[in-house]
Amino acid sequence: MDVSGLVLGRAASRIAQRLLRGENIVVVNSEQSVVTGSRPNVLAFYTANRARGSKRSGPHYPRYPDRIFRRTVRGMLPHLKTRGQEALDRLEVYIGVPPEYAAHGRESIEDAKARPALRSPLTLQEITRLLGARV
Repeated sequence: MDVSGLVLGRAASRIAQRLLRGENIVVVNSEQSVVTGSRPNVLAFYTANRARGSKRSGPHYPRYPDRIFRRTVRGMLPHLKTRGQEALDRLEVYIGVPPEYAAHGRESIEDAKARPALRSPLTLQEITRLLGARV
């Protein structure tokens, strides 16, 4: 599934529903998913989450876009129960398109597409660069 140009939360909720139904899902181009909202609020949210807790005891919030996408999907699953853990194990998230999936057809989620706006929305790639990731 190609998530480039899709809103992060909407795509994650649809993927979580499908995972709970028992599907195996491979997500590519996770760095090109879009986070809506005002730029200062979005950046403040992600920097606050990254700074929260301690290095030793957590909570450990991810820095890279594939891990942020995975964590967003995890938040929409009952990940503390066996059913949710098994669903999360059926999810694979990649930055870009790995060679083994380059020849496969990619589907998208129509109702998760970002609507045109006056200002360009933030992508996960931009957010993670500000968090210190080398993407």
